[in-house]
Amino acid sequence: MGERVLVTLDGTVADANVPSLYADDIGALRGDGVFETILVRDGVATALEFHLARLRRSAQALELPEPGLSRWRSAVELAVKEWGSDEEAMLRLIYTRGRDSEFDAPRSELAPQEPQPTAYVLVSPVPARVATVRAEGVKVMSLARGISVDLAQSAPWQLLGAKTLSYATNMAALRFARRMGADDVIFHSTEHKVLEGPRSTVVIARGKELITPPAKSGVLPGVTQRALYNVAEKAGWECKYRTLFTADLFDCDSIWLLSSVTLAARVNQLDGIRLSAPDNAQEIIDMVDLGIDRPGTIGDW
Repeated sequence: MGERVLVTLDGTVADANVPSLYADDIGALRGDGVFETILVRDGVATALEFHLARLRRSAQALELPEPGLSRWRSAVELAVKEWGSDEEAMLRLIYTRGRDSEFDAPRSELAPQEPQPTAYVLVSPVPARVATVRAEGVKVMSLARGISVDLAQSAPWQLLGAKTLSYATNMAALRFARRMGADDVIFHSTEHKVLEGPRSTVVIARGKELITPPAKSGVLPGVTQRALYNVAEKAGWECKYRTLFTADLFDCDSIWLLSSVTLAARVNQLDGIRLSAPDNAQEIIDMVDLGIDRPGTIGDW
C-alpha cells in the first residue's frame, strides 16, 4: 500500500506522485466537473451504488457525457485492491469536461476529435481530524449562503444540488469559521431556512424523529443521510424531509452533520451555545455505521 492510489478509467494504475493532469483541464481552469467522496472501510467502498447514482445525476446537471458506471465500478474495485489495507481510506471519483484545448481544436468529418473527459479514482488516507470529530463532535457557526430556497427551481443553471468541483465558496466559509473559533458551518438561506454544511448534510433529532431539509431547497441529497434513514425507519424512527428554520436548531435534542467520510459528527456547540449530547446519541452513530455498511438499494434513494 502506498500513501495514495491513482487509477484511470482504462484500468491503468498510475503513480499518484507524478503529475498527470493537463494544465488546461477545464476542471482546474473553471471547476467544470463533478466528484464524489467515498469511505473505504474493511476493503470495501461503502454505499458505492448511491455515490455512482449521484455522480450520474451531477454529470447530467452539467451536461457532461454519460459517465459509464460499469467502468467506474471496475476502477473503484481496482483502486481499493491496490490500496491493500483494512485501514479506512478516502476514495474520490473525479470527472471533468476535459482539456480546454480540445474544445478549440478544428474538426472535420474525417477526424471529429470529440473532446475526452478527464476521469480517475484517487484513494488517500482519511484526514487525522476525522477521528476527533467522530468522537468529540464539532463546534459550528451558522452562516448566510446569500440565496433563497427558491433559487434551485427558478435558476437550475446555478447547479444547486449537484456535487460540482466549484467548492471555493465552501472552503472560504470553513476558513472563516476557523478564524472565528469554530470547526464547521451550517448554511442558511435568505429566509433563515436551514440548508446544509459546506461538505455535509444537516439532520436534527427530536425524540424518535429525524428531520433533514428537502432537496427542493437546493441542498445536495446526502448519501450518508439516506443510509441513516434506511436503518432508522426499520428501527421505528420517523424520518422526515421538511423545511427547517435556524430557530429549529435550538429546539431539538441534537444536530448532526453527516458526510461520507466523517459519517456522523454531533454539533456540540452552535453559535457559541454549548449543546449537550442526548441519551440516544450513540444509537444514531450506530445507525449511521450500519447504514453505510448496508445502504439498501437505489430504489430507496
